[in-house]
Amino acid sequence: MKIGFIGLGNMGSPMVRNLIKAGHQLTVFDIVESSVKQIVEKFPANAVAAASPKDIACANLDLIITMLPASSHVRSVYEGPNGIFAHCSPNTALIDSSTIDPQTARDLATIAIHQHIVMLDAPVSGGTGGAEAATLTFMVGGAEEYFLRFRDILSLMGKNIVYCGGSGNGQVAKVVNNMLLGISMIGTAEAMSLGVTLGMDPKVLAGIINTSSGRCWSSEIYNPFPGVLENVPSSRGYTGGFGTDLMLKDLGLAAEAAKLAKQPVPLGSLAQQIYQTFSLQGKGQLDFSAIIQLFQKQ
Repeated sequence: MKIGFIGLGNMGSPMVRNLIKAGHQLTVFDIVESSVKQIVEKFPANAVAAASPKDIACANLDLIITMLPASSHVRSVYEGPNGIFAHCSPNTALIDSSTIDPQTARDLATIAIHQHIVMLDAPVSGGTGGAEAATLTFMVGGAEEYFLRFRDILSLMGKNIVYCGGSGNGQVAKVVNNMLLGISMIGTAEAMSLGVTLGMDPKVLAGIINTSSGRCWSSEIYNPFPGVLENVPSSRGYTGGFGTDLMLKDLGLAAEAAKLAKQPVPLGSLAQQIYQTFSLQGKGQLDFSAIIQLFQKQ
């Protein structure tokens, strides 16, 4: 399959590599020219560079995948005068794997329908490690027949490909899941800090939590207390992983969606404020599990 890919950041680049390893031909673009050069030089037989999203849209490809930082970037790439919708053929399908607000995803899907273009929203979970290992979870919104048509392509980049319903529902699943993750990490950080301050060994405490009713992913798989688990950000100075500012962005998306739906999310709003405070302290680039530092004596 001839595939265009726009957005070669920490997630997009390994996703592209996995598609190329499966034998597909890729046309790639990113505003960071070195990211494009790295892919093209490593895979000269399977990857070519494009000068703009317009060039990709005009290339008569089977599929274009986008993986971009925020809703504003996605709207620019799709809706701008040199964007995808202005130049894309109905023969080219579109999949946006960025994490954006559900309403933007639905707006784009409406434009695609009017232009007789197939489009899916398919944000991912699993981080850079999942992108590299092709074990991502894809949460897919759009017409089910299109989901079935492109499920095999997504399975080259991910392990769990989940159909969530109509357009925008992939984004709904993503922002709701990440809101819960942000809340649970704060709770785990607070509990671990209290227990250790009161005299518990952190590994013993984590073991009890993980075999009791307090068990959750934030404690069992991604514990924020240093030294409890190996190969997680808390044991390497909170580097790598999922940045605090990225979590803050997703909590903002959840808050905006809740506002439009007039749905109260008091814990989500509080979590957003806590991560905002941490980011304003200059900690935005640290993994989000570093939020435990707010509960520790410096």
